[in-house]
Amino acid sequence: MNSKGRKIVGWDEILEGGLAPNAAVMSWRGAGGIAAARNGHYAVMSPGSHCYFDHSEAIRERRAAGFRRLHHVAEGIQLRAIPAELKPEEHRYILGAQGNVWTGTSLPRIGVEYMAVPRMLALAEVLWTPKSGGTRRTSSAGWKPEFPRLGAVGVNASRSICKS
Repeated sequence: MNSKGRKIVGWDEILEGGLAPNAAVMSWRGAGGIAAARNGHYAVMSPGSHCYFDHSEAIRERRAAGFRRLHHVAEGIQLRAIPAELKPEEHRYILGAQGNVWTGTSLPRIGVEYMAVPRMLALAEVLWTPKSGGTRRTSSAGWKPEFPRLGAVGVNASRSICKS
């Protein structure tokens, strides 16, 4: 890959064999992104604890993939793109964060849009709101106004949080 001028991107597991000089890490564990940045490699933070958007929101939607309430994404301190453990000079190696949807686990009757859109909004708000001076909607009441807007443009998003 290096000889062809290509860049390598891999999940945390690529750390196990030692990283190629231009490899970047997609960190689903969190610690992998921190290790990569400390060693001068780029990383995208995508912790499974907060960024797996195919997990169910409501008890009635629960399935094997997992269960994750929207407020868990919105309140997740780990969602800050720059982990607190990193020194200021290591911050430049964190490229951002990513939400994931593993379609093999989404039930056809629910759909990817239904599961992912509310979480996409939460992730964007957490990442784009400044650490100081900004406010985030972390309660169900704060998110209720978004669902009529989504519905008005034809987005089928889970409204489970409106019932909590």
